Amino acid sequence: MNDGPPLRATTEEEAETIARWLRAHPDFLASRPDLYRWLEPPRRVHGEALADHMQARIEAVRADLARQERALAEAAEAGRAGASLVLGVRGAVLALMRAADPVETVAQEFPALLNLACAAVAMEPRPFAAPPMGMRPLPAGAVARLLGAGRATLVRAEPREREILHGEAAPLVVRDALIRVDLPGGAPGLLVLGARSPTALPLRQTAAALAFLGRAVEAALAARHRP
Repeated sequence: MNDGPPLRATTEEEAETIARWLRAHPDFLASRPDLYRWLEPPRRVHGEALADHMQARIEAVRADLARQERALAEAAEAGRAGASLVLGVRGAVLALMRAADPVETVAQEFPALLNLACAAVAMEPRPFAAPPMGMRPLPAGAVARLLGAGRATLVRAEPREREILHGEAAPLVVRDALIRVDLPGGAPGLLVLGARSPTALPLRQTAAALAFLGRAVEAALAARHRP
């Protein structure tokens, strides 16, 4: 008995068609060992044919178990990395709460708190105004182009435009995170995080923590610019 999807009974004519096709393609099952999991072994056949059949079934089960083990290990690693990031975000938010200059705090304290190579606040140009001291300038339209429509956070396994986003630290960055930040005055901006290790910025289970960090940066900047 197997766990495959239920199918209607095969007629004798269909069975003979399948048998002829298999005889014409003798390597079919050998190239698809996972199928042996769903096949019943012959009950009154002994010798090498039965041994090969059973060996193929065993190898298919082992391969399936190995895939499951890899998936579980990857999930566990992602969970550990995600938990580490959450702890780092808490420390970063506390640093912002006591910061006299949030932009400087992002650049100077976030890398150590979040195990990063670099961090910065970046903004698109405002008419007739240069970026505030410490903010990384972005080309017009860069925020929407980099994040995509309706997205607040993005972790990238293959960062592009690293020199623009990460400056001198660009050669160290193997993964980065872009978090939308609405800056005082309405200018679109980004909180840009660059990691030298992929585990510092997991691809999964991080959106909520990163979005929260972005909102904390927004609040700190708004408080600093409040009249």
